Amino acid sequence: MAKKKAVKTNAVRLLENEGVLFEVIEYDMSDGQLDGVSVAEKTGQQADLVYKTLVTIAAPSELFVFIIPVAEELDLKKAAKAAGVKKLEMLPLKDLTKETGYVRGGCTAIGMKKPLPVIIDQSAEPLPTFIVSAGKPGLQMKVAPADFARVASASFAAIVKG
Repeated sequence: MAKKKAVKTNAVRLLENEGVLFEVIEYDMSDGQLDGVSVAEKTGQQADLVYKTLVTIAAPSELFVFIIPVAEELDLKKAAKAAGVKKLEMLPLKDLTKETGYVRGGCTAIGMKKPLPVIIDQSAEPLPTFIVSAGKPGLQMKVAPADFARVASASFAAIVKG
């Protein structure tokens, strides 16, 4: 029986190169459900431990990456304040791959085409591990938020509504 080859994305390679301990979690996407809550269910993980990656744009073309719990909504005013800009909007989905190198459902803050400022919701900071995209739809990784933040050069801030 052939051994299944481990999936290697840019994000996985970068974490390995940095000596970060993490676990890759694969899940079935044949139903087309890519939203974070569905991903949490498919991977058997608690939704409050699974985080989604969102890309925003400030005028004229400054991009910022935010990582928040899948069941939460990004507060654009809090996010703008944390990023040090006046106003943010969500990056149009049609521009995601061109700007990041990743596709919807597989976007992660590590290994993008060019390094972007990354802010993780403060709810992740005290967690021993959280789950984020590993850079490809159907692939997640469980990693310590502090390690992820170090590799992504990220900071933590209160950026969700509520």
